[in-house]
Amino acid sequence: MSSWRKAKKSEQKHRLKRIARTRVQAFARDVRISAHKARRVIDQIRGRSYVETLTLLELMPYRASYPIFKLLYSAAASASHNLGFKEADSYISKAEVNEGAVLKRLKPRARGRSYLIKKPTCHITIVLKDRTLNEMSTPTSLS
Repeated sequence: MSSWRKAKKSEQKHRLKRIARTRVQAFARDVRISAHKARRVIDQIRGRSYVETLTLLELMPYRASYPIFKLLYSAAASASHNLGFKEADSYISKAEVNEGAVLKRLKPRARGRSYLIKKPTCHITIVLKDRTLNEMSTPTSLS
């Protein structure tokens, strides 16, 4: 491998590390709720500040609010502990819900038959960023 390629690879690693320091990801896998119902809550909180989102999630009447609340709280704890983010400056830059495995169960019915019951799961991803770090990293134009 040439020295040029080695230099390019190390430069890519450093760039990825810089990107990783400006955001925190949290994943919840196989949450026992349908992706459609979880998206209803995620769509409400995407792009909002951390403090505002906690208030919203506490007041929402949906069952999907609690696992998302726990995941968001975990992401904020990781951000403040590992990267020193302030909770007041954090906001949700990315929030998505993907479908997980479907648990299949049988329900006995009349005359010896059975019906299939599908119990869907989903994977939830939340990415937190710090507003102050994003403002410092974007170059301002001189005019």
